[in-house]
Amino acid sequence: MSTPTRTMVLWSPDWPVTAASRDLGLDDSLPIALIDKGLVLACSAPARAEGVKRGIRVREAQARCSGLVVLPHRPDVDNRVFEPVITEIERMTPGVQLLRPGSLAIRARGPARYYGGEKPAALALIGVLDDLGITGARVGIADGPFTAEQAARSTGTARAAVRVVAEGASAQFLAPLPLAVFDQPPLAVLLQRLGIRNLGAFAALEATDVRDRFGEPGARAHALARGLDAQLVAPRVPPRHLEQTVSFEPALDRIDQVSFGVLALADAFIAGHIAAKLVCTGIRIDIESDSGEVSGRSWLHPRSFTASEVVDRVRWQLQGGAAESGLSSGVTRVTVTPENVDSVGNHEEGLWGSGPDERIHHGLSRVQGMLGHEAVLTAVVSGGRTLGDRATLVAWGDRPPAVASRPWPGQLPQPAPATVFPTGHPVHVFGADGRAVTVDERGTLSAAPVEFSAGSGSKLRRVTAWAGPWIIDERWWDAATSRRASRFQLVDDSGQAWLLVLNSRGADGSDWVAEARYD
Repeated sequence: MSTPTRTMVLWSPDWPVTAASRDLGLDDSLPIALIDKGLVLACSAPARAEGVKRGIRVREAQARCSGLVVLPHRPDVDNRVFEPVITEIERMTPGVQLLRPGSLAIRARGPARYYGGEKPAALALIGVLDDLGITGARVGIADGPFTAEQAARSTGTARAAVRVVAEGASAQFLAPLPLAVFDQPPLAVLLQRLGIRNLGAFAALEATDVRDRFGEPGARAHALARGLDAQLVAPRVPPRHLEQTVSFEPALDRIDQVSFGVLALADAFIAGHIAAKLVCTGIRIDIESDSGEVSGRSWLHPRSFTASEVVDRVRWQLQGGAAESGLSSGVTRVTVTPENVDSVGNHEEGLWGSGPDERIHHGLSRVQGMLGHEAVLTAVVSGGRTLGDRATLVAWGDRPPAVASRPWPGQLPQPAPATVFPTGHPVHVFGADGRAVTVDERGTLSAAPVEFSAGSGSKLRRVTAWAGPWIIDERWWDAATSRRASRFQLVDDSGQAWLLVLNSRGADGSDWVAEARYD
């Protein structure tokens, strides 16, 4: 096994609380608790002083601290607020690896040489966070990221914010620590049942016996307990700043003026992605007005954006298309930010080009440019019970709605029909006695379907096979919007299969319609 890398781990305690406080502008002296799934995920020091702790229920936490500020945990806030911290650390020293929001690892060799030792380098790291207004940071230095993180978490007060574990002393340092530091509850429970209470007792076991009994996860934990952390610090690649912003002074109050003003921005935006060997398939456009209004919207592209298409999206957003409304005062700033990018190699044309797809895309985009974003729609499958509900039209290039995974009682079983009529065609369905077939409230048929016709005077079609009914009972609690219908699959004597629906109309009777045809 390779020699562990000397590592520094910077840890900011209660980072989720710190991030939420900085995001909302709350006072650090307030007792704050972040809630996830009804339990306290993290809490501030004032809240802990009142008896609040991780893992208790919200009501119990509020009972212990009457002035508790309860907030939902938002992982996106943890990451977003920590990003400026990483940026400042990278200005001080390269090679930063993000462990989780609030914690990062750095190879200790370079900073220690530059600052004259490991502890001075650690104090310099803490100073960066102090300059950002983040207090209470801790640093641990040891052989490998695992031991260094445990060293950081074992520091006491802010006066002893740095703990250095000497080279080769990791096993002695880790020996008294509990098994919970592995963050493997099943392994910890099993070891405790075997009488093993800490990392020192676990490390004393034979490595081959541990591997045979606990497999690779157990062998990995055993190596960590012995201080043999082979994990390397993998520095992150700082994200490229590819967003572009243009400001207007004085403010522009005409759409054509703004569109002309963002031409250079769009060219620079696409050129920046090309230089980074990337293409942009999703952008966010933020438009600020003279009165302080902000119009923000995300736009997707079925292939990749060009400069002219970025300008089109700015114009459409100003026109108030789709879900966004136009601004009521002059525009002062436009910012374009990439949201989805891809390698340019995945979008290169083939040896003989990609003519048909390219022509279709440019043709539809040109129609959108002339008539507006909502002028070109494409059908996608969505959730619902009826075929009409499952067909949703979205603008060309927009993200289709997520298909709901929940069950839909009454949904038609597979296979789905090939032809769905925009509006149902009225039909008549008869039983053997010549009377119209009906369905009662319990879903029982008055008679088996024998014949049906497309309307008065139409030729009767003999039913050779049928299946159903599948009952649709929607909003039964609201008489104004309730709907009850029964769906049937029928095959006529010519071999044609149909999907028929019997719509109940209460006391007025029922009517049959053909909803679709199986081609």
